[in-house]
Amino acid sequence: MYYKRLTILFCFIFSLNIFSTFAQEDLLNELDDLVKKDKDSTKNNDGGETNFELPAFKTLKIGNLQSTKVADKGDLFLIVSHRFGPLKDGFDTFLGLDLANTKIELLYSFFDGLQFSISRESFEKTIAFASKVRLKRQSNSFPLNLTAYGTMNINAELSNSRFTNYTLKDEDRFSYALQFLASRRFSKNFSLELAPTYVRENLQILDETFEANHNQFALGIGGRLKLSKRISFNAEYVHNFNRHENSIFYNPYTFGVDIETGGHVFQLLFTNAQSTNEPGYISNAGGDIAFGFNIVRVF
Repeated sequence: MYYKRLTILFCFIFSLNIFSTFAQEDLLNELDDLVKKDKDSTKNNDGGETNFELPAFKTLKIGNLQSTKVADKGDLFLIVSHRFGPLKDGFDTFLGLDLANTKIELLYSFFDGLQFSISRESFEKTIAFASKVRLKRQSNSFPLNLTAYGTMNINAELSNSRFTNYTLKDEDRFSYALQFLASRRFSKNFSLELAPTYVRENLQILDETFEANHNQFALGIGGRLKLSKRISFNAEYVHNFNRHENSIFYNPYTFGVDIETGGHVFQLLFTNAQSTNEPGYISNAGGDIAFGFNIVRVF
């Protein structure tokens, strides 16, 4: 009787494992279908056929830096981002894991080539609204993917207690960023992007920035190197041309890996920026490296 029950239990567990394997494979195939539908063709004016390349990047961000990928019409994305504390604190903060900045973002595309998002980040209790529009896709007749991105951030954490000789105004809570993104898929394994950027901060603390630079210009560069069917290495760097040499902030950098699973993309990364919003990480990145991750789920 004991062996009979053991045999039944083994068969049950084995059947669950088979079901889980096929379910995971179905989800992986679903993710591939989402990518494949980006690769299509159209007839051009002279009667020829324009063949579009696959997206240069698999998801909407390289790490912190926006990619040229735009959500397809009708797609709903849930993006959860964590940035932990500095690794240098060691086991006092469990390598920074005790200190977490969390951002939750909902993103939807109502129209083809146009997406909108709203997010809440615990860093400075920031609420952000953003949109991205596809301008041009890489094809056999055009060499680049071109995208424009804009965001408005509202700092809900500011209080008059931080300032002794200044009274906060409502507009001081606002910051903005505009980016022109240009990428190229050079091969099935390698993609590169340039991101000229404009950042506007209505309020700056001179003890931190040394001098007021409300309008800032920056240039970002990022790339993706495919390591296997489901894993890629990503890296990015943004140079802020208006940062004073005595500022306590640094130019942001990020590197890590993308891991694709069924319907999800996990981005495991290391960065010197706590914020994941453009005005935050481009203007106010610290000098200490920290671990973080993004989880991207499309519905």
